[in-house]
Amino acid sequence: MPRLPSLASWIVALALLPGLAPAGPRQYDLLAETSSVRFQTSLNGAPLRGSFAIRAAHVVLDMAHLPGSSVEVTLDVAGARTGLPFATEAMRGAEVLDVRHFPEARFRSTAIRAARGGARISGLLTLRGVTRPLDLRAEILRQHGQPEGDLSRLVVHLTGTLSRAAFGATGFRDMVGDAVALDITVRIAAHGG
Repeated sequence: MPRLPSLASWIVALALLPGLAPAGPRQYDLLAETSSVRFQTSLNGAPLRGSFAIRAAHVVLDMAHLPGSSVEVTLDVAGARTGLPFATEAMRGAEVLDVRHFPEARFRSTAIRAARGGARISGLLTLRGVTRPLDLRAEILRQHGQPEGDLSRLVVHLTGTLSRAAFGATGFRDMVGDAVALDITVRIAAHGG
C-alpha cells in the first residue's frame, strides 16, 4: 500500500498545488467489508489477538486545514472474537465487554492535529457505557492502485492503547492484561464519488 509523505509535509504540499487538494472539508463513506479493528492484550503472559468489525464511520477530511477534520467510528462489540473460543466467550461476558447490555462502542474525535509522521487524534471512546478520553496516532494512505494525487479512496490507519479497567472491563485480571493495543484500519471512499 503506498504511503503518503508525513501528513504535515503532505498538507503543506497540497496547499501549494492549486487544484490538487479539495477545497474545504470532504466527506468519506466507510468501505465496511475491508475495514477492521484488531486488538492485542495478554493471556497468561502470551499475546491474545482478536478483532471487531466496524459497523459505521463518519469521516470528514480537510487536507488544507487538518483541525477541520473529524472521525466517528462505531464498533460491533457483540461480534468481537479471538482465535480461542473460550477467550471469546469470556471477553463477551458481563465481566469484560458485557455485550448483552453494550453491543457497540463508539469513538468520536475532539481534536485532530498534524504530528511527526502522521497525525494525532484526540477523542472520546465509549465502551461498556463508560466514556473516557483516548489519543490515537493516525496515518492516511492512498488505497492500493490509486494514482498519486487521487484522494478519492483512502485508508485511515489508527493505533493506540487503552486500559480496559478504565472502562470497567475488569474480569479475569489475574490472567488477562489490562493494556489493550488497538490497530484500526478504516477504508473510505469520497462521498458521491
